[in-house]
Amino acid sequence: MERIVVTGAQHSTVSRPERMQAYTCWRMAKCPYWGQTGPVRSTPHPYADLPFVALAHRGGALLPGNEGRENTLAAFQRAADLGYLCLETDVRVTADGLLVAFHDDDTERLTGQPGTVEARLADAVAELRVGGQPIPTVDQLFETFPEKRFNIDLKGPGTDQALAWAIARHRAQDRVLVASFDQARLSSFRALTRGEVATAAAQPGIAWSRYVPLLPSHLSSPGQAFQVPLRHRLGPRQVTVFHPRLVAHAHATGRQVHVWTVDDAAEMNRLIDAGADGLITDRPDILKAVLHDRGLWEGSHD
Repeated sequence: MERIVVTGAQHSTVSRPERMQAYTCWRMAKCPYWGQTGPVRSTPHPYADLPFVALAHRGGALLPGNEGRENTLAAFQRAADLGYLCLETDVRVTADGLLVAFHDDDTERLTGQPGTVEARLADAVAELRVGGQPIPTVDQLFETFPEKRFNIDLKGPGTDQALAWAIARHRAQDRVLVASFDQARLSSFRALTRGEVATAAAQPGIAWSRYVPLLPSHLSSPGQAFQVPLRHRLGPRQVTVFHPRLVAHAHATGRQVHVWTVDDAAEMNRLIDAGADGLITDRPDILKAVLHDRGLWEGSHD
C-alpha cells in the first residue's frame, strides 16, 4: 500500500484510500451535491406553496401607468393594487454597501444619468429618479410590502451578502426566492443562508438552451424552481428553452418551472397547459385575467 507523507505541525502518514476518503468528506461538506449521479430532490419551502406563481416583473414594467418607472415603489404598488402576491425585482449594492432595487448595469436608460449603482454612494443613488420615482432600497420593499413575496435576482458583486443580511433583519426567509445568472454568487448566498431561503436552480449559461434534451440527466442543482426564458437567441436562431422534458424532470424532483418574460395571453395559456407552475410578466393585468378565467388566480383580491 502506498504511503503518502503529510507535512504539518506533526508528521504523519496516511494511505491513499484514507486520503481519498478525507477528500470526499471535504468535498461533500463544501457541496452536499458533489458526487451524486442521480437527480437531487428539492427541499420543500413555504415560498413554493402557491398552486400557481404569478410574478409581476419589476412591478409590471409594461403595465399601463408603470412605463419608465420599473422597480420603484410606485410600480410595485400598482401590482399590489391588482392583488399580486409575488413581486419580481433585481438588486445591486452601492459603493458604500446599501442594497437597492435596480436592474441595469448602467443607470442611463432609466435615469438619464450615465454610470453605475456600484460606483455611486448611497446618497448619490438616492438623488437619481426613475420616471420621477426614487430608487428604493430593499429595506423599503420589505417594509412597504410586508405581506408580499419577492423573487429577487442578484445582479452585482456583494449582493449575496447584502441580501442575506437584509432577509435576516426582516425575518423574510419564508417569502423570498433568490435567483442569479452568476453561479458563484448564488452558491455564496445559499451558504450564507444555510438553505433557509428558497432559490432558483442556477442557470448553466446558454448551454441549457442549446442542449435542452440533455437537461434531465445533467441538472442536479439545488433550488426550489427552474426559472427559464421561453426562448433564447443562439446566434441567428431562436432556440426553445421551455421544454416538456425539462418540466417532467423538474416535477419529478419536486421543483417548479417558472417562465419569463411572458406578456401575451395566448402564450400564457399555452404554457400553463404545458405544465408551467409560474409565469413572470411585464403585463400583470393580462396574466391576472388569464388566471382568473382558469380559476388559478390566488391574488389578495379580485
